[in-house]
Amino acid sequence: MDWLTQRWKRVATFFSEVKAELQKTTWPTQKEVRNTTIVVIVFVIVCAAYLYVVDTVLQKGMERLFKVFG
Repeated sequence: MDWLTQRWKRVATFFSEVKAELQKTTWPTQKEVRNTTIVVIVFVIVCAAYLYVVDTVLQKGMERLFKVFG
């Protein structure tokens, strides 16, 4: 039974430490969340467009190579 008591003490200590850490946390405002979300969405769109262009250029290049040598 001693190991069970120690286990519960460890669990209780863990949750009390989690609570203490959450009280130290500074949460972002709604405006900050919205702004960072917009930045992430724009970045993803830019990266997707870049990869689309690179993929298209490489595909056209390979098609030309196959026409010439294949």
